[in-house]
Amino acid sequence: MSSTGTLATPATSATRRITGVALATLSGLAVAVQSRINGELGVRLADGIAAAVVSFGLGLVVLLVLVPATPAGRRGLTALRGALTDGSLRPWQCLGGTCGAFLVSAQGLTIGTLGVAVFTVAVVAGQSGSSLAVDRAGVGPGGSQPVTGRRMAGAALTVVAVLLAVGDRLGDPDTLGLALLPLLAGVAVAWQQAVNGRVRMASGSALTATLVNFTVGTAALLVAFAVDLAVRGWPTGSPPAEPWLYLGGPIGIVFIAIAAAIVRFTGVLLLGLSTIAGQIVGAVLLDLLLPTAASRPDAVTLLGAALALVAVMIAAVAPSRPAR
Repeated sequence: MSSTGTLATPATSATRRITGVALATLSGLAVAVQSRINGELGVRLADGIAAAVVSFGLGLVVLLVLVPATPAGRRGLTALRGALTDGSLRPWQCLGGTCGAFLVSAQGLTIGTLGVAVFTVAVVAGQSGSSLAVDRAGVGPGGSQPVTGRRMAGAALTVVAVLLAVGDRLGDPDTLGLALLPLLAGVAVAWQQAVNGRVRMASGSALTATLVNFTVGTAALLVAFAVDLAVRGWPTGSPPAEPWLYLGGPIGIVFIAIAAAIVRFTGVLLLGLSTIAGQIVGAVLLDLLLPTAASRPDAVTLLGAALALVAVMIAAVAPSRPAR
């Protein structure tokens, strides 16, 4: 059944899935840009946790103004309160923001050393396998999704694609050790997308789900920052003057809202693969157009990006069965 109570035809379902893939791919491009911004902010502040607090905090401020100001946002808050009261939405399903906080922290802590490309391959490796498990367990709003051969092939081919794209960067043991943080963040992202989709379904508003995500994430980051201050002291860097370095939070709003809105049509795996494809393309474009000392785009990198897009197409055209 569709969200309006009418039976969705196979053609309608396919159209929604394809539209969801396109939107997720575009949001992946935005994530690549966000990664570069938050990574640079972490370098300027000399503290990745502080950069994550700034990014999430600014996003939360925008949402605290935007959501109550819109009729859909106010209705969503009312519906969310009702869903938590009657038990149709569990409190633990509102904790997806902790995973987003972890991802943004990993951006600030590691991208200055790893670069966007290696960061992306680590996130991909964690997200691909985790998405299969989350879909099969039925954590997302679409219920349990079958683990078909094409879906597994799409996930495996995506990992191969990103390994091909950045394989020359993986021989350094220090790089591999630091990549553990984005690897774990990738595992967490799949669960975040699933539960944020649940919040969106309960509230009827993607913006409300995004506000919940940013509220929980900011609270988690403030706790982590307090520990960071106690251990390391105040950040030694200075706040940068460039306005674009403070856009990570608003970009995150777009990404989280899109994911929460479309995950019920795509499932967690296809959403993740589409986002990954966008991230790969975005990382390559950033390395080509705005190169840094760590960026080395070449023909093999471009081939890996193209292979990632093929992997998403394989998973997207996989025949689906009704979720149970």
